[in-house]
Amino acid sequence: MFWYRNLIKLSTPTKSKTPITKNLLQASLSHFSTANQPPASAQAQPSGLGPTKPHDKPRVVVLGSGWAGCRLMKGLDPKLYDIVCVSPRNHMVFTPLLASTCVGTLEFRSVAEPIARIQPSISSAPGSYFFLANSTAVDTENHEVHCETVTDGTDTLDPWKFKISYDKLVIASGAQASTFGIHGVKEHAIFLREVHHAQEIRRKLLLNLMLSDLPGLPEEEKRRLLHCVVVGGGPTGVEFSGELSDFIRRDVHERYTHVKDYIHVTLIEANEILSSFDDRLRRYAIKHLTKSGVRLVRGIVKDVKPENLVLTDGSEVPYGLLVWSTGVGPSTFVNSLGLPKSPGGRIGVDEWLRVPTVQDVFSIGDCSGFLESTGKPVLPALAQVAERQGKYLANLLNKICKDGGGHANGAKDMNLGDPFEYKHLGSMATVGRFKALVDLRQSKEAKGISLAGFVSWFIWRSAYLTRVVSWRNRFYVAINWLTTFVFGRDISRI
Repeated sequence: MFWYRNLIKLSTPTKSKTPITKNLLQASLSHFSTANQPPASAQAQPSGLGPTKPHDKPRVVVLGSGWAGCRLMKGLDPKLYDIVCVSPRNHMVFTPLLASTCVGTLEFRSVAEPIARIQPSISSAPGSYFFLANSTAVDTENHEVHCETVTDGTDTLDPWKFKISYDKLVIASGAQASTFGIHGVKEHAIFLREVHHAQEIRRKLLLNLMLSDLPGLPEEEKRRLLHCVVVGGGPTGVEFSGELSDFIRRDVHERYTHVKDYIHVTLIEANEILSSFDDRLRRYAIKHLTKSGVRLVRGIVKDVKPENLVLTDGSEVPYGLLVWSTGVGPSTFVNSLGLPKSPGGRIGVDEWLRVPTVQDVFSIGDCSGFLESTGKPVLPALAQVAERQGKYLANLLNKICKDGGGHANGAKDMNLGDPFEYKHLGSMATVGRFKALVDLRQSKEAKGISLAGFVSWFIWRSAYLTRVVSWRNRFYVAINWLTTFVFGRDISRI
């Protein structure tokens, strides 16, 4: 049995393993340590991973741990490549279920998948690593990535810089939330893209609920504190509004009876909500959200202040919680790269997801887009696009290595086979308790199946449960859903 084998291992003498473990630890730390180096050389060049040798496995460096980067790492063969991931987070976020964590429908760990589970060689193979760092620059001539460590606040270690040599580089660093240059958004709004964003939303929502229940608070201030405003009528904004309205109706009205008449949700959108969905589904979503208590406002935000936002028509909307979900755009890192850009400012790639102006550099996910010369449209920033690109590129890189082109500049004139083709599988979104939308058309103009209601909600939950990366998290999600259904949501502010 498993426990018996472990007991035998623990009882076996380990004298011969001690020096090996010590040497491996010293070798790993030597990549970053400069204590034994002359001061001049340490100052002249940061430490890091040097170029691979001809008899070594080639090294693939992946920048990012989102849908695209993690699907790529999952598909790469660790027998062919050393895999190095550089990212400011050590997990992948299952973003379609992130809105559910804000109100306690799901626990936060249910939507976070550790990278070491997605690609075990990251934490076990001698030449493969995960580095908690940000990429700051790419030197395509010398095949190097410049990085800077991520530290937790000013009370910890000061960040330091290092370099990583690559044979193949995959830029999958994602995108950042679009603010359209509106003043005050970054300072006062909360985005919904990471687990810590969901945690911040939950803490602020519950804090406002508890503060508004205290005596001595003016009624006008109580209404402001309990006014939740969501800007952006895409799938993320609509799903969060639906989850929040359901939380208010099912849990707040029962457990915060003194303030239940003060809490409201407003969804602000400049155009039509869920603009990529079928018209019938959009009308259904509007009807259901309105019935659930969500106030829909057509308008454009002009300015965001600490306690209210201003629309272009001059009207002011007070808020206690402001969630910003208006789409994404190129990150500062992507903008700083001297690489060709596709329409919209993304990194330009060809039909094989290569950056055509440099050798051995690929780009996938939200940070990349087809160049105009390919004649292909820029694909939407969706999880299914990123996942499909990651799977394709993993197979392509495995093929390149098997054909002898894994090392730097080894695949210049190689036949890469079939280019990447994307076929849209459809869109889904939940709009509240037991209600969802399923649009299986390949495009807005195409014909296909579109459903709304309880059946769509069942399809939505079933589909996302099967798409959760690991069986561990599928079990977490299923248990969380069952617990919430039976006992209601947890309203503890931790």
